Amino acid sequence: MQIVNDNGCSWINDLNSRSNLKVLEKNEECKWLIIGAGYTGLSAARKLGQLYPNQKIILVDAQLAGEGASSRNSGYLVDTTLNDGFISNKELDNYKKKADIYKLGIEAVKRFIKEHQVDCDWNECGKYFASSKEEDKKTLENFSGILSKLGFEHNLLSNKELKEKLGTNFYNIALHTKGGILLHPGKLVRAMIDTLPENILLYENSSLLNWNKENDSVICNFKNGSIKTKKIIFATNGFLKSLGIKSNYNFPITLTASMTRSLTNEEFLSIGEPKEWGVLPVRPMGATIRMTKDRRILIRNTAEVYNPYQMSKFELNKRSLKQSLGIKKRFPQLPDDIIQSSWSGIVSRTRNSSQVFEKIDNNIFVAGCYNGSGIGVGTLFGEQIALKASNEYTKEIKTIEERKKPTWLPPDPFLGLGVRVRLIYERFRAKSEI
Repeated sequence: MQIVNDNGCSWINDLNSRSNLKVLEKNEECKWLIIGAGYTGLSAARKLGQLYPNQKIILVDAQLAGEGASSRNSGYLVDTTLNDGFISNKELDNYKKKADIYKLGIEAVKRFIKEHQVDCDWNECGKYFASSKEEDKKTLENFSGILSKLGFEHNLLSNKELKEKLGTNFYNIALHTKGGILLHPGKLVRAMIDTLPENILLYENSSLLNWNKENDSVICNFKNGSIKTKKIIFATNGFLKSLGIKSNYNFPITLTASMTRSLTNEEFLSIGEPKEWGVLPVRPMGATIRMTKDRRILIRNTAEVYNPYQMSKFELNKRSLKQSLGIKKRFPQLPDDIIQSSWSGIVSRTRNSSQVFEKIDNNIFVAGCYNGSGIGVGTLFGEQIALKASNEYTKEIKTIEERKKPTWLPPDPFLGLGVRVRLIYERFRAKSEI
């Protein structure tokens, strides 16, 4: 599993480069091994380090820690979601269970931030589900009814109100939920790396080639060495399938995003000097848009079945052009060449928008598949899978295990064909929202 990421992610480029990186170049043995150093793997490592301060715990990532999906997302810590299959009254109980997990995820991130005094541009400003199409008003009214039944504070807004708050008259209808949080994902995950317990040995740029179970141990082979461990936690999210983990229950989707430079005073004035905001689409393939704390505009308006290991500069530029057009539709007064950087990233999906959290053998555990909600849920699942692997049972684990389990998916090529057809359909439905 050799992953090659572009170097254009603004969130990552905002940070100082790290030094003293270690690559696995010898054989190792340990009590605990974690594969994947994103939100989930880092949180699992932190919890295990606290539980077993005298044990050797190894954390390995195929690239630089935290520089996969954990830094490449749009920075939404969500309390509720719209496009996840739970939009009818008969699914109300399942929606509540999922929302309970989101709430626990927010609490987990808050605890970490408070304990370590983390500055990650935390902003409890909520989020908007918005559309330019008046016919989407019915969808939002139905969603409002569900949120009201579950006690979520929210309100519906019209074009005039949205123009004042967002600085664009593109949207005609929106629903604002007050429990969502915007943050800088790169700063958050970097803090998780910097605060790892001393007994965590972190190896980066070390791709896992294969793994197998031998008696009561698990052997993981890398390019320049192997690791023998008593217990292993897989936390590779979008790459679980490529490692043979829950292969018929998850699949990767490639997303691309772009971010502008900071707007000048004159440009910012021209759009009404709005406060920081975040918009999610009503239609699944519409654009995710953010106005950041430092006046940058982020846009994500592509999702596709694509080679999850790398995207060429040529292909990335084609998607960046689509994002430039998306910004221009919303802010025609801004310059054409305002985009500063573009990048790709991987999200893990399941058929029914549920997550993977389980013991798959006596000493093998897995957590992942966050369906675009990985900041909070990934942090929560990392902590709790470490506790589950330690034979502990918490109220959080009880809540997690009461959710609907991921449903079975057909094998390739049928899966790939089905996903592509679905994405084409959703892209057509949302073409005006891109």
